[in-house]
Amino acid sequence: MGRTRSDRECENHGSCDLCRTFTLLLLLISTSLLYLLSGSASAAQQTAKNVLFVFSSQDQQRRDLDSFESALRAGVPQHLTFHTSYVDFERMRDADYQDSLAETFYHAYKNVKLDVVVVSSIEALQFITHYRDKIAPGVPIVFYALSARELELMGQQLPPGVTGRTSDVGLRETIELALRLHPDAQVFAVVTESPDFWWRVAQSELSRHRDRVKEVDVFGAPEKQLLESIEALPPHTLILFQLATLSARESEIRANDVLAAAARHLPTYCAWKASFILGCVGGAYVDWQKYIASTAETAARVLSGERPENIPVVDYSNFEAEVDWRQLQRWNIPESALPPGTMILYREPTLWESYRKYIIAAIVLIIAQALLIAALLWQRARKREAEAVLGESENRFHVMADTTPSLVWMCDPHGKVTYLNKRRLEFTDSNPGTGYRDSWIASVHPDDRKNTQEGVTNALKTHQAFSQEYRLRRKDGVYRWMFDVAAPRVNGVGSFAGFIGSAIDVTDQKLARQSLEKMSGQLIEAQERERSRIARELHDDICQRLALLSTEIEGAHLASASPEANTTKSLEQIGILCGEIALDVQGLSHQLHSSILDHLGVETAVQGFCDELSKQHDLQIEFRTRDVPKHLPKDVSLCLFRVAQEALHNVVKYSGVAEITVELIGTTDVIQLMITDAGAGFDPEEASQHGGLGLVSMQERVHLVHGTFSVESKPGEGTRIIAVVPRSAERNDSEDPVHQPGDNEQPALISS
Repeated sequence: MGRTRSDRECENHGSCDLCRTFTLLLLLISTSLLYLLSGSASAAQQTAKNVLFVFSSQDQQRRDLDSFESALRAGVPQHLTFHTSYVDFERMRDADYQDSLAETFYHAYKNVKLDVVVVSSIEALQFITHYRDKIAPGVPIVFYALSARELELMGQQLPPGVTGRTSDVGLRETIELALRLHPDAQVFAVVTESPDFWWRVAQSELSRHRDRVKEVDVFGAPEKQLLESIEALPPHTLILFQLATLSARESEIRANDVLAAAARHLPTYCAWKASFILGCVGGAYVDWQKYIASTAETAARVLSGERPENIPVVDYSNFEAEVDWRQLQRWNIPESALPPGTMILYREPTLWESYRKYIIAAIVLIIAQALLIAALLWQRARKREAEAVLGESENRFHVMADTTPSLVWMCDPHGKVTYLNKRRLEFTDSNPGTGYRDSWIASVHPDDRKNTQEGVTNALKTHQAFSQEYRLRRKDGVYRWMFDVAAPRVNGVGSFAGFIGSAIDVTDQKLARQSLEKMSGQLIEAQERERSRIARELHDDICQRLALLSTEIEGAHLASASPEANTTKSLEQIGILCGEIALDVQGLSHQLHSSILDHLGVETAVQGFCDELSKQHDLQIEFRTRDVPKHLPKDVSLCLFRVAQEALHNVVKYSGVAEITVELIGTTDVIQLMITDAGAGFDPEEASQHGGLGLVSMQERVHLVHGTFSVESKPGEGTRIIAVVPRSAERNDSEDPVHQPGDNEQPALISS
């Protein structure tokens, strides 16, 4: 507000022709650009609230726009689009200029639906209200940066749709502050460009102090003559500066130069805060940011739909005294003379204020150093105690590790072996003086190194415990199977420090397990051979004889010319019974050994068995198959067929349902058999402990072909049996877990 009021002091002076021509050219260019841009922006503007700011100078725009925008966005929930323009207050009395300016505004905003116009200064308000019907018809207007006395000079009431916030200039308070700080002052000089409105206000305020000071008026534009007039002012004179400090007028001497010269010569007080930083002692000013926020609140109410006529014009004239500490020092003004609540700006900091952070930092550093020294001494004592405890603990660990029957090892976070116990070194006959790496590398079987190394590498990434089996060469050259279990270690700060593991020799257990598997396989094979023999005998001998007997009985029946009724009936029953016996014997033969399995494959054999079982027990068995090859290894086909037989018999016996699903699915690597029912279900854990041989037999068969077998069941929730076997699975009964040392040694289990 201060600068716009100051700028109006220049309006009585004509502008030069060159300035006027340049201004008109600038307006024409601006009009063309705004016209081109307005069309492309109109679509986006329709969805936003549009606010037009009309300032009295570009400097005022730079000072107020950001504050207005942030305050309006905080008070209005809708998206806001801001438009800015300004008027040259020095030419507002030129009717041609106003008409040209109105035409510019019309073309710039004819395609923009404005929601409110915010104007500053009395000249801008008069211009907008005068050309309102052309520029912004029916658009509400909110004004600021003018006083109530200026509104009175308009000579009429505010037109409809106009409201705002007024604020006076603190000339009275500024004059009283100057006289308070300079009690020996004899002259008060008013430096202004012409005897305009604000000069008359200053003259009125100075008339109240005629008994103390004499008023001197210094009129003139910022020129050399004005500087000479100020230089001629007598001592004990105070200056009230009212020139526009930032004027659009082109001149070799600007208002700022005049102000700086006056401030060097005599104590100078500024009517507007905009001039404050250029050498003025101070003055009484409105808190401009609060004033902007107050005006933005009024504009927000208008944007929210409130009628301007219902918003009263409120005056915001809360003045606060502000002084420049540097000027107080220059003119020897004691701070005690300032009125209470005065704000002192640009004060040079005291020694404490200048170096407070360094002083505090030095004190803190000294205290920190003292505490650090004390902490180091205390830490040193604790370290010695910890080292003693650690040494004792390490001794206990080494004694325990060397006496345990396991092979103990440790590694760091990168997998490098850092410790092997005595039994481990003796097992591989390693020399601890050469380091642990060579003994570890040379002792692991080449075929096991890759998988073992991958397991350790993954564990080092996840920091999780792990276990694995691998073959380790004993000092006599024989490889022994080791079961190694490792757990993560942490250091004193809780971070990962590597692994500690222990390995035990499980070769004997593996031999026993393989012997048991071999025996189980031999028993199953013997069982299958016996089944095959009985099936052949039943099919090739008994079934043929029963069929022949049935044929002869039927022939005898037909050959009898007039058999008695009882004899005929008896022969028919004997024939039927023989046929049923033949079918049962044939079914038993198929169950013992399915010839279909050998000739047509497991898919046809399982499907045929499902069909037979459905007819025998009146069941509904849904058989699904996909991608199952016709020719599979004999042991794989037989395993899947026997598992299906046993599982379906169990469903018939125990489930109590009449609907069963059998799925046989082939993939690139495996064949999966899945049998599902929704029957009574059972507890697999309890069944494995107290049940019969059915589940054990199925599991053993699948295990012999290196497959996996699982049972999913709960009481009352049905049962699902899943067998997954490799397509090329073959038992290797000759596999020996103990191997002699081989060639082509590979990288170690754990590398450095």
